[in-house]
Amino acid sequence: MRTKNDNMRRAIYILMMVLAANMLRAEIPYQTMIVIDRIASLRVQYAPEALGNDVGMANPHPERPFLVLSDDMIGDGQQLEISFDELSHATRHYTYSLVHLNADGKPSKLSPAEYIRGFNTGDITDYEHSFNTSQLYTHYRLLFPNEDMQPTVSGDYALMIYEDANPSNLRAMVRFQVVEPAVRINADLRTNTDIEFAGRYQQLDIRVDMQGLRFTSPEEVTLVVEQNGRSDNRVFNPRPTFIEPQRLTWEHCKPLIFEGGNEYRHIDLSSVYFMGYGVNHIRFDHEENLYEAELFEQEWRNDWPYLSEPDLNGQYVINAERTDADDTEADYMWVTFSLPAPSPMFDGSIYLLGDAWNNLLRPDNRMTYDNNRHAYVCRQFLKQGGYEWQYVFLPKQPDALGQRKGTLLRTEGSHWQTGNTYRIYVYYRPFGARYDRLVGIEER
Repeated sequence: MRTKNDNMRRAIYILMMVLAANMLRAEIPYQTMIVIDRIASLRVQYAPEALGNDVGMANPHPERPFLVLSDDMIGDGQQLEISFDELSHATRHYTYSLVHLNADGKPSKLSPAEYIRGFNTGDITDYEHSFNTSQLYTHYRLLFPNEDMQPTVSGDYALMIYEDANPSNLRAMVRFQVVEPAVRINADLRTNTDIEFAGRYQQLDIRVDMQGLRFTSPEEVTLVVEQNGRSDNRVFNPRPTFIEPQRLTWEHCKPLIFEGGNEYRHIDLSSVYFMGYGVNHIRFDHEENLYEAELFEQEWRNDWPYLSEPDLNGQYVINAERTDADDTEADYMWVTFSLPAPSPMFDGSIYLLGDAWNNLLRPDNRMTYDNNRHAYVCRQFLKQGGYEWQYVFLPKQPDALGQRKGTLLRTEGSHWQTGNTYRIYVYYRPFGARYDRLVGIEER
């Protein structure tokens, strides 16, 4: 039987969790990201169990999955598989909670009871130790939504992964979307842009038909556009150029001009015995008891002509030869990327960009200049598989709009022919509402 002291301790514990969560909300951006070094290979995919998922399972390589709001997402075949590795064989207690976000990525004013059906927190109980690998790790897996927790409103969400049920022990987070389709989005990609004719840029023209909503003002609508899942050059809420009673149009809208960039570079790390594509040599370091892979030195492509080459716009796949259990039998290795340069750039930094780094420009994937090698170098701890990436330059100084966003003009070059994926999000908040509904997603 619970005593008065037990109730007091429980109340204090809940208060501490709430305070810790509020502190985290004030300090961190809500993006898919790893928070501590001993977590690796954080991935979000459609769950293989969701065989009836009309959203993504028709595509064997769905780009950056999302969910469609329904009363029974699991019954509709909609589940995400969220997985990661903890770099040891120690069994740890991981829990998760869900935060509802507005279009700007900040927490909405909804309480968990207003956007969750089920429990506010859950445990990650599906895990398996690695087998026959030089780097010991434990592979954790979560299917979401599940019988314990389902979202009940549309919008952006952050799934927060904690250790020991303590929000101050944040280990990773995953941002994803739940959409309630209520508008029709049409998008055209033009290569003859408002600033250049068939050159380095691409421009989107977007029309949103609002017949499914009681639309009264353009201020109720927020448009967000991403290129290849990147966050640094995300376009947030540009003003529409034409406003009609039930339609908004963004045409000849300069904020919707993007660098075309270039097709992604790629490497094959599936084997530790043979050199895959892009790999110069592999050796086993007996002191560290780990594999080391040195890639061929790359070339700057800023003055190259465009070369058509199929890619997956920065995605990666875990894959190891001689096994069907890639999640637990693929090994880790230290991989050295190098980009020769006679001297360092003093007006900015170069980063590795791709899904392997959650498309974020962080210190972990920033390259450093090696004076002895006369090259930019970055050493990454990667799981066996195939990876795509680009070298992106981030200027020190913000642009005329006060933004710091990466550019490929100085590293990869930029071409109007490049095949990019643009994802368009339409959010709706009528007057008096307390959160942003996500009413449309379209890819172009």
